[in-house]
Amino acid sequence: LDCAIIKLLLSQIDADRGMVVMTDKNSSAFFLSGSCWSKLGSVPLKHVSVGPAGIWGVDQQNKVYKFVASLELKQVDAGGQGQVVGVAKGDTIHCLTANKASSIKEIINWTSGIAGFLIYISCAPTGCWGVNAQQSIFFTVNSCLRPGNWIQVDGEAVNVEVGSDGNVFVVNRLGLLYERTGISDQVPQGTGWKKIEMSVKIKHASYDLGYMWLVTEEGFIVKCTK
Repeated sequence: LDCAIIKLLLSQIDADRGMVVMTDKNSSAFFLSGSCWSKLGSVPLKHVSVGPAGIWGVDQQNKVYKFVASLELKQVDAGGQGQVVGVAKGDTIHCLTANKASSIKEIINWTSGIAGFLIYISCAPTGCWGVNAQQSIFFTVNSCLRPGNWIQVDGEAVNVEVGSDGNVFVVNRLGLLYERTGISDQVPQGTGWKKIEMSVKIKHASYDLGYMWLVTEEGFIVKCTK
């Protein structure tokens, strides 16, 4: 990786289809416009995600925002095929279909009752990945419309992110960054992990269009080309 440090104090970052959003230490949300960061509204958010379903965020009270909130989630992801997925305070998994997510009307009915309990979830057209409270990693090829069983994958992580092209990255409790290898149509969950050597400990990672966006444990952005 060829990396450069951007000295902004961040909490979390997400990238998809050329768009980049982030939250800082003060829970302010921003989006990248050219080479400048512009504030994204006035609502304090602890987590923000961008994807085909738009820009979604979660505040400190676990309220969900696009235009209105209807469910309490502690983490949300707007990747996948237009769907929005998230995990609630009790680690339950929830999902909005693409049709509901793209609506400008008030969102009322999330799909719930999805099997499993997760603290972090991320989806791409190739499937969804999740991490539970025990730091175990899981994968499913199914989506909101066809909830299915989760396959446990080897390794441990505190968060996982899937790029729009299906590349998968995890960060573990030691601040180490790994990429999933061996992903194919026949084996969508992949076969192994490759450690990505970094000179600093990583808190969060997101990947899009050949760029790796990282947040260090100190809160700085690291932008890398892969």
